[in-house]
This record gives sequence, C-alpha cells and structure tokens, in this order.
Amino acid sequence: MADALPLGEELARAYAHASGLLLTPQTVHNGLRLVTSVAAEALRGTAGAGVTVRDGDAVVTVAATDPVVELADAAQYEAGDGPCFTAWETRGTVRVEDVERERRWPSWCRAVRGSDVRSVLTTALVAGDAAVGTIKVYSTRRGAYDGDSEHLLRMFAAQAATLVVHGRTGEDAQRLSEELRAAVRARDLVATARGILMEREHLGEADALALLIAIARRERRELEDVAVGLVRSTSRRHR
Repeated sequence: MADALPLGEELARAYAHASGLLLTPQTVHNGLRLVTSVAAEALRGTAGAGVTVRDGDAVVTVAATDPVVELADAAQYEAGDGPCFTAWETRGTVRVEDVERERRWPSWCRAVRGSDVRSVLTTALVAGDAAVGTIKVYSTRRGAYDGDSEHLLRMFAAQAATLVVHGRTGEDAQRLSEELRAAVRARDLVATARGILMEREHLGEADALALLIAIARRERRELEDVAVGLVRSTSRRHR
C-alpha cells in the first residue's frame, strides 16, 4: 500500500486538473494508466491490472500494466466469454479463486491454464444504469483476493468509470455530467478529510491518505463516506 501512495497523489492531481474540462483520448488513457497502476500496487499479490472498454464494435484492453493482462484478456475476447464479460453483463464483481479449479467459462479457463494466471478479480465500470467496461487484476497466486480486495477494486472502478464517461462526452465539453460532479465533490471531500487528519494526527499527506484508505477497507465503506463522517464530526466539535 505504501508504495502506491505517490501514484495516488498523482492521480488526485490529475483529477483536479481535469475538473470541468473535456478530456482528450490521450488524457483519458493517461488517467486510466494511473488508476490501473495504483490498483496493481494496492491489491497485494497482483501481477497486472487493466481496463476493458468497447471501441466501436470491438472490446479492447486499455492501460494494461503487464503483458499478462493483455494475454489473459485476449483469451476472453477470442472465447467471447470470461470473468470480465460476466462482470460487465451483471454490472457486478467476479472473483476467480483458482483458474485450474474454475468451472465457469471452460474455453477461457483452458486457454489461460498454460499461463501464469491463477486468480482473478474484476468489476464493472458503472455509470448511471449502464456498464461502460470493466477493471480487472490478475495474480499468479491462488486465492490472492478476498472481500476487502473487492471493496478496494470497486473504488478504483468508480474512478475509471468517471474517466471513460467523461472522455466520451464531447458535446458536453463545457459542463460535467452529474456523475462527474459527484466524483469531483468526492475528491474534494477526501482532500478535506486528509487535511483534517494531517493536522489532528500530525501526519504527512501520504500517511493521512493511507489512514483514510485503511479506515474505509476496515469498515467496508466507501472512501467518500469515511471522509464525510470525519468532516462532519470535526465541524460539530468546532461549533
């Protein structure tokens, strides 16, 4: 987790610069690279992370952090089935404990058994009522992911979904969608809560952010909810 924090700070700055602006394809790609890089480092045992989106009639992998992601994803696209497709279709989260014992998606499982992939975690990128893609992490260890991992990956999925949706909304270049406005508000709340922890606990920026993430994981709550609670409790004490 500690190693991921500098990337997390860079991601926060990227969102700050993106507020209210139309994102170019290159900016969106860079943002997704940051999200997947942080996810790969934050989820222990991960060999690679990536995002799957639709490009016209094709389904493609973008921002893969490691070739293992592209190889495992390509097997899904060729089979037309796999954990990412299921997560996308159900707008949910799919976890594979052990590829060698997995009975879902037999064609895909056969294809990846010769690779280093042993366990997978993927979740849909949801914007409103629609799924616009998936984010996934692959591990070379069996049973690498658990419920806490699912919660954390959903946090990254929300960031990735915001980037994908924003990048596709060229006609709305002068305003943010409601989902993006919510994302910006969440970012600002997290920044405020981080500042409170820095002052109250005498922490640096990175350690304060790490503490917020740790609380969210421990309590299985969204990072925004933890930030709101901290800001509100601090406001009440100062009345």
